[in-house]
Amino acid sequence: MPKWIASPTTIPVPGGKRIDEFAGRVNTGDPRLSIAHMHSPPGWSEPGQRPEFDEWTLVLRGMMRVEYQGGVRDVAAGEAILTEAGEWIRYSTPGPEGCDYIAVCLPAFSIDTVHRDR
Repeated sequence: MPKWIASPTTIPVPGGKRIDEFAGRVNTGDPRLSIAHMHSPPGWSEPGQRPEFDEWTLVLRGMMRVEYQGGVRDVAAGEAILTEAGEWIRYSTPGPEGCDYIAVCLPAFSIDTVHRDR
């Protein structure tokens, strides 16, 4: 039987970013996959990380900057990017309008498996 997800769980993040998780460890208790609508304010950035999961990012509004070993890629609205498990990456939203995007992680995002730089 299909499982209806009536609403996401909102997860506040330091720096003004907001995560609305629809599927994953927090909202549905599922470790296989996470799907979240992310809202990042202008000037937001997070530490670099080397996660144990693949992450697909689909930008809905604004621009997401993805730094990786060897370069930088700006991902605009209507574009997507895949970062693979074990790869060093750093996300930021330096543009004046911030960024709304969908993040899909396989397996599901976990603070224990993201391995952020200190």
